[in-house]
Amino acid sequence: MKVIKRDGREAEFNEKKIYNAIKKASDAMKKTDEKLSDEKIRDILDYVVYKCQKMNRAINVEEIQDLVETQLMASGNFELAKKYVKYRYKRQLARKANSTDDIIISLVNMENEEAKQENSNKNPIIASTQRDYIAGEVSRDLTTRLLLPKDVVEEHKSGAAHFHDSDYFIQRIHNCDLINLEDMLENGTVITGTQISRPHSLRTASNITTQIIAQVSSNQYGGQTFSLAHLAPFVDVSRRKIRKEIEEEDKMNDEYTPSDTEYTEKVERKVKVRLKREIRDAIQTIQYQLVTLMTTNGQAPFVSMFMYLNETEDERTKKDLALLIEEVFKQRIEGLPNEKGVPVTPAFPKLLYVLDDKVKVFGQNGWVFGFSGTSSVYVKNRDHEYLTVPGKSHKLIPIKQLSVRTHCNNWAVYNTETILC
Repeated sequence: MKVIKRDGREAEFNEKKIYNAIKKASDAMKKTDEKLSDEKIRDILDYVVYKCQKMNRAINVEEIQDLVETQLMASGNFELAKKYVKYRYKRQLARKANSTDDIIISLVNMENEEAKQENSNKNPIIASTQRDYIAGEVSRDLTTRLLLPKDVVEEHKSGAAHFHDSDYFIQRIHNCDLINLEDMLENGTVITGTQISRPHSLRTASNITTQIIAQVSSNQYGGQTFSLAHLAPFVDVSRRKIRKEIEEEDKMNDEYTPSDTEYTEKVERKVKVRLKREIRDAIQTIQYQLVTLMTTNGQAPFVSMFMYLNETEDERTKKDLALLIEEVFKQRIEGLPNEKGVPVTPAFPKLLYVLDDKVKVFGQNGWVFGFSGTSSVYVKNRDHEYLTVPGKSHKLIPIKQLSVRTHCNNWAVYNTETILC
């Protein structure tokens, strides 16, 4: 005789399992006179076997349990029948306690090796990360059992296809945002019920940028990208603010002589020095905050910074954007100190830098292929061969040796130390 198990598989009929189930329910009875002798248990078992055989087909587990309950009540063992029902219910709960329970417990106990290695951007031992992982396991379980079509689940389990991000599927959220930073900085925005107006300096704009990134990251999954060009207009905002501050200081010291050319040149030199310091501080703010911020899903924001000079419209903003990009590369090359104080390359933001125009090197046309430090680049020709300094074999070309093709306006050389496109 065959039994159909709960997962649909067939197995041989096993009387011993039925006997053990009735025996456990009987042994759980508090009063001795309510417990069944082995003989009575055998009688009930024989009746169940008889009824199963009469069906002349494979019988499922639930039908067998129904027969046991019916026979217990028919023999007057009502209290025992209740016990058996409770036993049956507990077993049902135990079966429903699927692998999700074990995974969640292993996360809390920090024993889940897969979670530890899954995302280098997440620390699985801190509470916020564990909460995110626990919620993710619940989402995976519900997604697999209730939300996805069975054929999709089977394809995923077999490895024929992969259903991505099931740990966030039950929520109505999206992933991988391209942040409209320009609109939020220029027209203001609202963060946690607080109205944020247009910033009056580059430093403030940088702070607001990191807050926006943190908020977006906490309410979506996946990565996000923002454009450094959206911060470029605030370089001139700071420039004008600094110039005004210097002039106010000079007025207080009776040194304000705007008609004097020497004086105006002196002011512009001061503006340049202070502005350079503010640009450094602004980029440093973005860099430090992005690697130290902790979002609600227990990780630093997965964010990329897009840099492209031609995204700006006027020459003033383009040059200011070049100053920002230069500082980004400078700080990335310097690195950030780790817990031991050793400079390392930070994981975020990822730098997306557009190189799309030609330069001329020693009379040859080429494309910048990469940077080496702050003063040299790699250049390739149209055959993807590295260009070299005449008479030398090394591939590094000093930036000061590069010149722009006369018909190309997309490249800009602002000094002998920096070339950006």
